[in-house]
Amino acid sequence: MSSDLSEAADTAIGQCLNVAAGETVVVVTDDKRAPIGEALYAAATEVTNDATILRYPPAEQHGAEPPAPVAAAMTESDVFLAPTTKSLSHTRARGAACDTGARGATLPGITEDVFTTGLDADYAAIDAACDEVLAQVGDADEIRVTTPEGTDVTFGIGDREWLADTGMVHEPGQFSNLPAGEVFVAPETATGTFVVDGTMMPHGLLDDGHELTFEVADGQVTTISDDAIRADVEAAAESVGDAAYNLAELGIGTNVGVGELVGSVLLDEKAGGTVHIAIGDNAGIGGETDAPIHLDGILRHPTVFAGGEEIDLPTA
Repeated sequence: MSSDLSEAADTAIGQCLNVAAGETVVVVTDDKRAPIGEALYAAATEVTNDATILRYPPAEQHGAEPPAPVAAAMTESDVFLAPTTKSLSHTRARGAACDTGARGATLPGITEDVFTTGLDADYAAIDAACDEVLAQVGDADEIRVTTPEGTDVTFGIGDREWLADTGMVHEPGQFSNLPAGEVFVAPETATGTFVVDGTMMPHGLLDDGHELTFEVADGQVTTISDDAIRADVEAAAESVGDAAYNLAELGIGTNVGVGELVGSVLLDEKAGGTVHIAIGDNAGIGGETDAPIHLDGILRHPTVFAGGEEIDLPTA
């Protein structure tokens, strides 16, 4: 195991999850992310003698539920970490684990480069940036986002609560992505157009001039310009209908240590000065839509207005 993986794993186990001796730790990984899972397991065993690692084949879609024994182990743990190819962030398994008092972190789509880069961060600065953004957006009923590429979309927040992903997961029931750094909400509705010019799966980092356009009306995505993304959403809609087209999330990146996009949604959506907008499931982040898909698209140069006033975005 490389020293870089070990150091990043120590940060996750120690600084981010604050694992204590005697706590039960479950590392959930899959065949493609096993080296990262093993690094986290090794770091956990340095702290507690009650650590377990579970490995299973990669899921087909982000948001797909893990095998039942994996979900049960997460629920029975004090701490869980999930470095997986497809995201467990918006699954019932993750939500149930936190509801029973487990605290944890998901690392969806994590690569070894992103793991070592993203965990080499000043999490106190990320925490402060989250607080600054929350202070500006927290009381606004309406958020508008524009970009030079053609985005102009307005979100009705309603009674939904803004949440912060700081990477500091020290209390029972808390949850974060790692690498961390965003403030986000599951809006009640949205209308307008958003244009993704950063990173979005299945494409990764978009080339200059490659833009993905989405039309939104009354909280539903009505038009998707890209064939591959449209096919993914249509596949999810076969099982859940219109829920797959739900405008699920508005997020603002607050990781002031990430200055450039690298093609990983997990890291790029945290980059300071960016906005990301997601389609599909938001039941795990304060919404009401349950869908087997959650697709984030990153916007590079947003201007964000809260209640008509432009806010200050954190930058690297």
